[in-house]
Amino acid sequence: MTKKWLFLIFIASVLISCGKREAAIIKDGKIITTGSATQLQATYDIAEKTDLKGAYVYPGFIDAHSHFYGLGTFNYAVSLFDISSTEDLVKKCKEFYKQNPKPYLIGRGWDQNKFSNKQYPDNEALSAAFPDIPVLLKRVDGHAALANRKALELANLNIQSKIDGGELLNKDRKLTGILIDNAVEYVERIMPSFTLNEKIQALKEAQKICFENGLSSVCDAGLEPATIMLIDSLQNAGILDIRIYAMIAANDKNVSEWVNKSPIKTDKLNAGSFKMYCDGALGSRGAMLKKPYSDAHNHFGLFVTNAAKAEEYISKIIKSKYQLNTHCIGDSANKLILDLYAKYLQPNNDRRWRIEHAQVLDAPDFEKFAKYKIIPSVQPTHATSDMYWAQDRLGKERIKYAYAYKKLLDQNHWMPLGTDFPVEYVNPMYTFYAAVSRQDAKGFPDKGFESENALTREEALKGMTIWAAKAAFEEHEKGSIEPGKFADFTILSLDLMHAPLLEIRNTKALSVYVAGKKKI
Repeated sequence: MTKKWLFLIFIASVLISCGKREAAIIKDGKIITTGSATQLQATYDIAEKTDLKGAYVYPGFIDAHSHFYGLGTFNYAVSLFDISSTEDLVKKCKEFYKQNPKPYLIGRGWDQNKFSNKQYPDNEALSAAFPDIPVLLKRVDGHAALANRKALELANLNIQSKIDGGELLNKDRKLTGILIDNAVEYVERIMPSFTLNEKIQALKEAQKICFENGLSSVCDAGLEPATIMLIDSLQNAGILDIRIYAMIAANDKNVSEWVNKSPIKTDKLNAGSFKMYCDGALGSRGAMLKKPYSDAHNHFGLFVTNAAKAEEYISKIIKSKYQLNTHCIGDSANKLILDLYAKYLQPNNDRRWRIEHAQVLDAPDFEKFAKYKIIPSVQPTHATSDMYWAQDRLGKERIKYAYAYKKLLDQNHWMPLGTDFPVEYVNPMYTFYAAVSRQDAKGFPDKGFESENALTREEALKGMTIWAAKAAFEEHEKGSIEPGKFADFTILSLDLMHAPLLEIRNTKALSVYVAGKKKI
């Protein structure tokens, strides 16, 4: 018999890598063993027992690509996710500003594809409503924004301005206020920074939302080192308990300063990778395509980071201990980065360099993932959010090689899944549902969007757990319920392997445990 420092949790679910088990013994935040409840109680002197009364226990869900800090800052921004017109946009901004008056206004969530004319808004009404303060309203994907005239003026942007890796849209030689990709940064620079207290509150709010949605770990896909160090300090102080895999934003300063430093690795924080952007987003037509957009004559998108700069970063990072993860949406962007990775990576390497999104590919480029062990990191809800208009952008032929998750999975036989929240909703059940059904919340389309690229239930679950852990070099720490791993669990009321898919999508996590401690 052991001393009374053990904790018993009753479990009954299909557990990745160790089959069905009835209970687990936990000590110091880690799993000691699993087995039958009767046997474990006879062997160990249990200090505390938790009976989940028939609920289903899964390894703590992991979001392999999100913007955790960005989610938390939404409290300081007007939400524009549900608007369907410029009039709605301005009305929402006025209502928010009346309750939250500041010398500036920020927002996010609008999508011109929801407007009746499917055209970008202009800033005429917004500038009239807010003539004296800068306003910056980001599109849902964060790769485009609407700025009022005051913001453009303060950022010294005009019709003659040229932005490398970005665009300023104009009509009749007059700026409309629409900024694409790198152009957005010019206005962001003139916006006041969040205070330290606001940053802390944002991180705490993001953790609360993630726990409520059943996540025990998240990846933040691109942070400045100062924010990463703040996260580290809050985790050390016990204020943040969620585990975070943080990608360092790849820019000249960060790459130069960090490639010669050791990655940060604690039980809660893993900052051992860089995040690079190659192109923009498909919805804002910033994704870089090999051939013109089907709905925009002679428009190819743009490279946010050009080939020379991308190779400069790659040539430095390959010599370091860091992983590299690159945002690639369009087929041209994917080809560029796959070929640059291949130039520096050896076949059968274990660097686990990733392509984030891998959204549109040309047929010959798929095999490069397997040949050079490059990992596609995808977000299943992007397919079901974009399916209404993606073919308009790509045409009937290219769409066959877009959102091709099963074909991507077949390259290396494992693949992490995420949401890209707050671009998409936080709930990992939406990820599971979209990956398996390839349908929206109403079950449309009837047979699924390009259903040949649907994942099985087991593949979807692995993508949210063990494969997401592996994508961060953490498969020996978490991602399955096995001895020696962290006691991170997500508790659901249903069996993901057998419950109706729509029922799964609409379910909520009952509770989340991190290191054996209940968080919700």
